[in-house]
Amino acid sequence: MTRVLQPIKRAGPYLPLLVFFVVTLLLLSASRLGLVLWQFDRVTAVADIGIILLQGVRADLIFIGLWLAIPLLLAPLLARQSSFKVWLKLNHLWLLLGLALVLLLEVSTPQFIMQYDVRPNRLYIEYLKYPKEVFGTLWQGYRGMLLGGVLALLVLLWLGNLALRRVLAHTQPFARYRSLLLSWPLLVFLTFAAIRSTTEHRPANPALFAITGDAMVNSLIINSPYSVLYAIYSLKHEARSSEIYGKLPQQEMLELALDWPWLKHLEFNDPQLPTLALRQPAMERAQPLNLVIILEESLGATFVKSLGGLPVTPELEQLKNDGWWFDNMYATGTRSVRGIEAVVAGFPPTPAQSVVKLSGAQQNFYTLASTLQQQGFHTSFVYGGEAHFDNMRGFFTGNGFSEVIDLPKMLKPEFVGSWGASDEDLFNAAAKHLAEMSAQQKPFFSLIFTSSNHEPFEFPDNKIALYDSEKATVNNAVKYADYALGKFIAQAKQQAYWHNTLFVIVADHDNRVYGNSLVPVHKFQIPALMLGADLKPKTISSLASQIDLAPTILSLIGISAQTPLLGRDFSRDAESPGRALLQFDQYFALLEQQSANEAAVTILKPDGSSVAARYLLDDKQLVLTDAAAKPAAQRRALAQVLLPSWLYREQRYRLVTE
Repeated sequence: MTRVLQPIKRAGPYLPLLVFFVVTLLLLSASRLGLVLWQFDRVTAVADIGIILLQGVRADLIFIGLWLAIPLLLAPLLARQSSFKVWLKLNHLWLLLGLALVLLLEVSTPQFIMQYDVRPNRLYIEYLKYPKEVFGTLWQGYRGMLLGGVLALLVLLWLGNLALRRVLAHTQPFARYRSLLLSWPLLVFLTFAAIRSTTEHRPANPALFAITGDAMVNSLIINSPYSVLYAIYSLKHEARSSEIYGKLPQQEMLELALDWPWLKHLEFNDPQLPTLALRQPAMERAQPLNLVIILEESLGATFVKSLGGLPVTPELEQLKNDGWWFDNMYATGTRSVRGIEAVVAGFPPTPAQSVVKLSGAQQNFYTLASTLQQQGFHTSFVYGGEAHFDNMRGFFTGNGFSEVIDLPKMLKPEFVGSWGASDEDLFNAAAKHLAEMSAQQKPFFSLIFTSSNHEPFEFPDNKIALYDSEKATVNNAVKYADYALGKFIAQAKQQAYWHNTLFVIVADHDNRVYGNSLVPVHKFQIPALMLGADLKPKTISSLASQIDLAPTILSLIGISAQTPLLGRDFSRDAESPGRALLQFDQYFALLEQQSANEAAVTILKPDGSSVAARYLLDDKQLVLTDAAAKPAAQRRALAQVLLPSWLYREQRYRLVTE
């Protein structure tokens, strides 16, 4: 080590920073190269490896610059003779923390990519809030990988700490303070030039490195520490998150966002609540129907045979013949809270966190329960896990739900896994609750959220004929979830309330959203079914979004009310071409149906640019063009994503408060 350090002793107090710079650059580059080789076929299909590695170095310089900026700025104060021990201590702690961050995130990157098809991002941060659930999932489903990763991390950190101590032992202050003052401005300039990484008007950000049509490949270009730090930085811009795509004058935004055929008959008369309108039901009822929404965890079209998926949902396949079946329903995002936001609140997606978790939506934010509670309904949320997860309890109780029934309230569930009680236990609790409400002759709305189809895929033995030979797989978990759903609906059909209750079955999102396109549209398709009461079976083939469910539900159960909903009432028109809104990481896509099998797609990128594409509904194929979207199409898509951000920020997605 002494011989290695001898030629660079002239670095003086900057020696630890220089060594950190070199070592981190090598580590990040080596990690990127390994990831590229792992995904070799997918990478070479869309990009040149040399360009990816070269641009990756540029991204690495941004992170390294960010990390070294703090000690470098403090150098004139601490790297002098009188305070040199403090300087060494600061370097030891700060650089070791940086090394730990790099090693932790890069070691965990492959598993994250396997799950989410991108490098660690904001989801990584969000899951850190729930260590019990996350650790349980990792321990049950990825024990070997977890232990191996922790061991590798500890060994690398131990070696890194030893090396850092050796470097610090050979670090000396400059003989003359003037040398420090003369070299410092140049180093500061180079560091901040590396952070900015461009001479353009705006500094570099992750969007700058989106050079291919494959979001996963784009994420390989940057490094995981930079991706996570940028996600943390972006949290402070949540209220204006959609402006990463551009801006529109408020009036133009409202006009374009509300310019849909199914909204033409509505009257928007309140300038303070510009989406609030009186919606009349398609069917008048003497008494409104009860409502039960079953939100199925991760049950994408991937697992539904009639939607082109695997034959692991036979119960759902049977049930679809009993009600309204949506052939082309699309989720708005890839997280459960995004599905809740869309289904329960009818709220369109933004690049920010779901409103379920945002502070400004914890009270007086519109949900179906807001309307139904005003109509005298008892409103409840039934969940097999602990309802505090993802802030669901706080959001629901603050926005119209009067009762929460979760794992602590369930009496002796027969099977409890990492994410809570099994779906059978969940449905047993729900059935008991619905029977009690029915006996009280009080109208009810119950949201039932399943969890058995969640990694590590734990469910009771001897319930189903396994689809895969190994039990703990997603296909088997889906088949069990389907079995539990079918059992619950069969029992519900025998109850008195079946004939005056609308049941809605819909997924929150698919299990894993991945693909080699900028937005993997096919992984957003989900099943949706409405049945019960007097609903006559039919298939709805128009393109539909989760946000269309809420207005359709209110219409079918016979509710006349003012709501701020933006979706389409399919009980009034089930034939016209539809649209879907998709949020995938930092990309937003608007799908507008052109024919029975094709939708025009406008994809907004976080640098303000756009991409035009076509999506073939039957073939489930996104066809990108080399051209940007036409200005009118880009503005139309921009309005769809700016409006919900504006409504949240201005507190205007609500009912009239007295």
